[in-house]
Amino acid sequence: MIPLLHPTPDPCKLALADGTVVTGIAIGHRGETGGELCFNTSMTGYQEIMTDPSYYGQIMMMTYPHIGNYGVMDIDMEAARPMVAGLVVRAFSHRYSNRLADGSLEDWMRRYELVGISGVDTRRLVRHIRTKGVMNAIISSIDLDDESLVEKARRLPSMAGLELASYVMTERSYDFCTGPGPRIAVFDYGCKLNILRMFQARDCTVRVFPGYTPLNEVLAWEPDGLFFSNGPGDPRAMPQAIEQVRAAIRTGLPIFGICLGHQLMALALGFKVYKMYVGHRGANHPVKNLRTGRVEVTTQNHGFAVEAESVDPREAEVSHINLNDRTVEGLRFKSFAGLSVQYHPEASPGPHDSRYLFDEFLELVAAHRPATTPQLARV
Repeated sequence: MIPLLHPTPDPCKLALADGTVVTGIAIGHRGETGGELCFNTSMTGYQEIMTDPSYYGQIMMMTYPHIGNYGVMDIDMEAARPMVAGLVVRAFSHRYSNRLADGSLEDWMRRYELVGISGVDTRRLVRHIRTKGVMNAIISSIDLDDESLVEKARRLPSMAGLELASYVMTERSYDFCTGPGPRIAVFDYGCKLNILRMFQARDCTVRVFPGYTPLNEVLAWEPDGLFFSNGPGDPRAMPQAIEQVRAAIRTGLPIFGICLGHQLMALALGFKVYKMYVGHRGANHPVKNLRTGRVEVTTQNHGFAVEAESVDPREAEVSHINLNDRTVEGLRFKSFAGLSVQYHPEASPGPHDSRYLFDEFLELVAAHRPATTPQLARV
């Protein structure tokens, strides 16, 4: 039921590790949470953003001022639960207008015990982060002491060096869909549901495996192609996954990676990955496809990137670049049938400019079918 009046506000504070403290109004669950504070420039899609596993361990600040005005819908979930550590907004809508909505964002946040703060000057905070870089922060409606909150924020671990994929990947393998098309094995490090739907829409049979599943077990399913998913954390802290990708490359099967999967594929070939000063998070990033010359408007969510100078031209070519800062956004590999992109071609809501990448991957798969089942590899 849509509430007619705003509830009685409870005070809340947001404290950054550099000592910055702002006061606002509590939204969602009353409590305390902490994580890396970052921002997203999307105008819509707050529910998809909040349930994206790649955001695990991060406090999300939305730059668009009005959040919650169209409620929430179960079909917009990218995972079974929210993944962000907390939410920061300028103006929060307790009332919503959307005949398809299942409920209000406030009730949804309370159901999942998600802590948030509104009434914050997000424009000033975004400028602050762009100058100082992303940093850890605390949101609290139970501890309102500035010094205490700043100290808690400073004690939080840095995102650099954190392995977080194991907290969000599936615990056991499962079949997502069955179709007449190729069999795609998905290594789940925090895979968004819409990625799986992209394969389903192309009549694939998809089985999702926990990211650290032994490669022999995956190959026993006799897949036609391998997909390495998005996910949270620092890929450099995932040596087992990097070696897993190396072994997957040796099978000769076509491989596709998105976001974290893209970074793992780069690391597997000896390229370097670095933590970005601010990162890319939004639905409006221009990316140039260097193979076609076309510019795509893309949805992005990443705080790490592949170092362009480290890409060995004998192993791969840079296929896409970000036109804002010239960072690497895509790779096409030469020593095996594979491609990877840093951004999210499946994103919805958001631009659909890049969904052709799924078709390009399946073209690689088709070119290799029928193929002899590869020898089981040791990881």
